Amino acid sequence: MKVLVLNAGSSSQKSCLYDLSNQALPDIAPHPLWEAEIDWTHQKGKAELKVKTRKGKSKTSFDSQSRRADTLEMLKTLWGGENPVIHNPQEIDIVGHRVVHGGDEYRQSTFVTSELKAAIARLSTFAPIHNPVNLEGIESIEEILGDIPQVAVFDTAFHSHLTPAAYTYPIPYKFLQQGIRRYGFHGISHEYCARRAAQILGCDLKELRLITCHLGNGCSLAAIRDGYSVDTTMGFTPLEGLMMGSRSGSVDPGILLHLLRHENYTADELDNLLNRESGLLGISGLSGDLRPILSAAEEGEAQAKLALDIYIHRLRSCIGSMLASLSGLDAIIFTAGAGENSPLIRAATCEGFEFLGWKIDAQKNESSPIDIDIAAPESTVRILPIHTQEDWAIAQACWQLSSSDG
Repeated sequence: MKVLVLNAGSSSQKSCLYDLSNQALPDIAPHPLWEAEIDWTHQKGKAELKVKTRKGKSKTSFDSQSRRADTLEMLKTLWGGENPVIHNPQEIDIVGHRVVHGGDEYRQSTFVTSELKAAIARLSTFAPIHNPVNLEGIESIEEILGDIPQVAVFDTAFHSHLTPAAYTYPIPYKFLQQGIRRYGFHGISHEYCARRAAQILGCDLKELRLITCHLGNGCSLAAIRDGYSVDTTMGFTPLEGLMMGSRSGSVDPGILLHLLRHENYTADELDNLLNRESGLLGISGLSGDLRPILSAAEEGEAQAKLALDIYIHRLRSCIGSMLASLSGLDAIIFTAGAGENSPLIRAATCEGFEFLGWKIDAQKNESSPIDIDIAAPESTVRILPIHTQEDWAIAQACWQLSSSDG
């Protein structure tokens, strides 16, 4: 079974192709036959396309026409170009998509139907940056590959077991009835990492209490008990919670009222301020990427150091709230860009909990560890950097749905 996965972002389109057995799924993610990414931020009016297969890598740039047309150019490299991996598009059996917001309605992966597409469009009100491009990816596949089966895998689904106490905001109840509540995001990543942690530790996932720290350009935590998310930092939108690359995370709502009343901000200006001009970028004035901020902070640049200090302070603070929701902890997981690649972030985070017996093995932490335990033997919790594999999780969901449907 050949499974194509599309992971559409606001400024990029990532995709990969897996060749899976029809009989059983492997325990560990296999290498894709083909991986590709379109980046629309590289140069205005241009699309940069990177392709990787087992035969080699390529990078090209072309005039961007539209997301659909550019996506077609990307997919053509599957069966054409320098290193094709299939003979024709008919070899693809099923396509899986990451969809950010599934609302209350969709609590598990689902085959794409006209009803589901309408729901994704409707829920764009709650996820205006992501759901429209997720839907566009689905419609692009319909246009390119016809009536091939497609599956939507929802970022919100893993958090569907939150209790009313965890998902209800303390505002008038009528807003809850209108769907204004905490949904949580990054669920595909949090769920994959939780399952991978259980494999690494040789334990039943349902017996573990875990905190997963997804620290990419977007950042969120999840508290996981009995195999389910019981608390998380992102909320009604992916804006709540931790400090992020260019997103503020949680701020006093009174600040927004002040800006509306006294600085004449519009709703669109506030949206831009909170989502694109804040976070690491807003404080450092340098970048939303943690890597140059770490370098600048090491050289003594004051704003970069402040940005780093705030990032770690808020991360520790939110981990503390996740601990309270779990009443204990077996392992903490670091994943995504900073979580997987920054020894300093892992060490600084865990230092705040040394009073609870958390102790990191400094040598292991500095050795580019992935999918291993880097806690010292005497540590009271296991500390696991895990390479998140959302695409593989989406491919697994496609396989499972297709097998049950067949």
